[in-house]
Amino acid sequence: MRSLRRDTVLSVAQLTELLGVSHMTVRRDIAVLEREGRAYSVPGGVRHASPMHEEPTFATKAGTELAEKAAIAQVAEALLHDDMTIYLDAGTTTGALVPAIRARSGMTVITNDNVIVEDLTGSATVDVIHTGGRLDHTNRSTVGRLAAQTLRQLNTDLAFISTSSWDLSRGVTTPTEAKVEVKLAALDGASESVLLATSTKFGTFGMYDVVPLRRFDRIVTDDRLQAAAADGIRDLGVELDLAHAEPTEDAVPGIRAVRAGESARH
Repeated sequence: MRSLRRDTVLSVAQLTELLGVSHMTVRRDIAVLEREGRAYSVPGGVRHASPMHEEPTFATKAGTELAEKAAIAQVAEALLHDDMTIYLDAGTTTGALVPAIRARSGMTVITNDNVIVEDLTGSATVDVIHTGGRLDHTNRSTVGRLAAQTLRQLNTDLAFISTSSWDLSRGVTTPTEAKVEVKLAALDGASESVLLATSTKFGTFGMYDVVPLRRFDRIVTDDRLQAAAADGIRDLGVELDLAHAEPTEDAVPGIRAVRAGESARH
């Protein structure tokens, strides 16, 4: 299939007419491009990865994809056990793990997320360490060199990393330079790393590279991720869990999740 111009969205019908081939050939070629991280499926067609110029605010993220985030957290919960030291990256997807953490004993949570700290305040079973650093007002978290320096002095059993943009070819990216050093320091200090991100963020990229997807031991996302993209992630040697959330207004009822370690294919 000839290359697509950046940000162009073409339907299967358009591609069939342009290329003079069958619908089946077009869909097969789209799957190949998607598995290679060169294009991404949209309903009825295909597009290139989309640039993200700025991070959504905390208020925006907190009110979207609640069922998906809760389902992802339910899968990630299986990775937790008592007496762990974990890092929770700033984000509403990682924040959905807080109830499971509060239910454990002997937990130590390191985070740069002010909201997570507030939600864990008063829990007698959780020791909390805030990284400090420069305040990102819109995301209610801290970023920059000082936060990274704190993380470089700490070792964790498990780091849960969040992102607002990820794809196969570029990995995890961000439009905010001050977040890069923090994420890298958290990954360097972790025995195991897990990316938690909804599938709607897949196929988008920010200006600054963080790490390729193969840097993670496991990725947990929702099962709306396209099958070809899921296969591409598995080709990297990364464990992939797809969480299923019923489309309900409530983030909790109706959730059915694939537990960590199970095979989850379309």
